[in-house]
Amino acid sequence: MTEKLINCNMRLLIPFLSLGLLGAAGAAAQGPVPVPAGFDVQGHRGGRGLMPENTVPAMRRALDLGVTTLEMDIAISQDKQVLLSHDPFLNADFMRTPEGQPLAKSEEQNHRLYAMPYADIRRYDAGGAGNPQFARQQKLRTYKPLLAEVIDSAEAYARRKHRPAPRYNIETKLAPAGDGQLHPAPEEFVRLLMAVVAAKGVQDRVTIQSFDPRSLEVLHRTHPAQQTALLVANQLGVAGNLQRLSFLPTIYSPAHQLVTSDLVRECHQHGLKVVPWTVNTAAEITQLVQHGVDGIITDYPDLLGAPADPKAR
Repeated sequence: MTEKLINCNMRLLIPFLSLGLLGAAGAAAQGPVPVPAGFDVQGHRGGRGLMPENTVPAMRRALDLGVTTLEMDIAISQDKQVLLSHDPFLNADFMRTPEGQPLAKSEEQNHRLYAMPYADIRRYDAGGAGNPQFARQQKLRTYKPLLAEVIDSAEAYARRKHRPAPRYNIETKLAPAGDGQLHPAPEEFVRLLMAVVAAKGVQDRVTIQSFDPRSLEVLHRTHPAQQTALLVANQLGVAGNLQRLSFLPTIYSPAHQLVTSDLVRECHQHGLKVVPWTVNTAAEITQLVQHGVDGIITDYPDLLGAPADPKAR
């Protein structure tokens, strides 16, 4: 598997783009930033700055911090199980073997999720070693969960904590170069994903997001009422990116460095909400609120106060 294939989703990334990763001091010293009523606070991968990414403990911690939406990534296993993972392989930066041993970078390509049954994937530790990019992340032995388990857990946890039912922002992690090798083709990917969403009865609280217009087009054709978000990491502008779709998505979701007041105004004129990613400092959040965005995706949901009107959540 070539590096180009593994990184196929990143081809449109702008040169100056940064994920805005913060160390312990930078994130802890800021917040909470007040946000307006109805503002959508999304925990990126469940809030990976604080907990192991895309795991059940991360989603529960995000709910404790008052997020309105749980943001997550989807991969497909060899046996066609829908699980949470940003990477199409076991990432050696933080994944560990079932025995707790480090994975070598050279071994990542031998641990492609689409070539592994889910029972094997689940045995690997996704959080015990921590993530070196996130000094505040709690080290906790856990695993890559199925989407069905995450939804069940989040729904039950919210009820137990007397919190509003969460929303879910689910990213389809696929690109043309990965079809059949890192993931199924878009039609099958969307079918597998939406079968879980429908089985759990949360369609009205789900947004499907993607950098890959193909999966959004399939979704719009098969589930036209489903909310969608177009993820953007290029400098084509709003008009240029909307031309990549045959329909208007619900949300325009750009890298936060691309956001200006004019961009927000243009999106709102099209009836689109604007939810940028990944926003990891109080100063950036404050500026984006001033620009008029409708929400943000952040690794550090503890930087924000809850929206002023809980009913808006």
